[in-house]
Amino acid sequence: MADNYLEKRYEETLGANKPKVKRIGHTVDELLLKNRSTRGYKKAYVVSRHELERIAGVCTRIPSARNQQVLRFRLVTKESGADLVLSLVKMGAALPELHLPFPGTEPEAFIIVCSTVAENPMVDIDLGIAAQSMLLKAVEMGLNGLIVEAFNRDRLREALSLPYPPLMVIAIGKSAETIALTPIDQGESQAYYRRDGIHYVPKVRFEQLTI
Repeated sequence: MADNYLEKRYEETLGANKPKVKRIGHTVDELLLKNRSTRGYKKAYVVSRHELERIAGVCTRIPSARNQQVLRFRLVTKESGADLVLSLVKMGAALPELHLPFPGTEPEAFIIVCSTVAENPMVDIDLGIAAQSMLLKAVEMGLNGLIVEAFNRDRLREALSLPYPPLMVIAIGKSAETIALTPIDQGESQAYYRRDGIHYVPKVRFEQLTI
């Protein structure tokens, strides 16, 4: 198929003199490629509460298992306890020798995701949908994030006086990292690694994902 096939069809259907519709914003594929788990952030960029509100705000427009809508969110900025949250989370578990994040690149904004009911498969569905949606919104805004599951739940709940148990922590900031996807075959190591300052994330080839 010729590269300009769609252009020709457009002209045939609407006429050569009709203005072409310009694409606004990013495609889903573009957002997905930019949505990489980020462990190092630029200190010069301070994430505001308003930005966190815009990111968490997508959760009023996403699907929910059985439409329960049980997730609740605590927004934490540099001024409202980010250092405290940082002290209770662990990042980069697959690269313990690097002690990520590197000094001077720590995240200074977080979204704490809680649930009004005990965690169950339906809640986990909502967690996945909410986390991906919020991270894609962050990417759309020129930011990045990281889903953190390694954290002290009891201490975090007590420290922030959370009315519900925290199930997930999402770090948000302006990325200071270079991250690249690299294709692998099924059965090869899926562990991420770093080489020459680049963070590589192995992904199984699509043709090996279909059954």
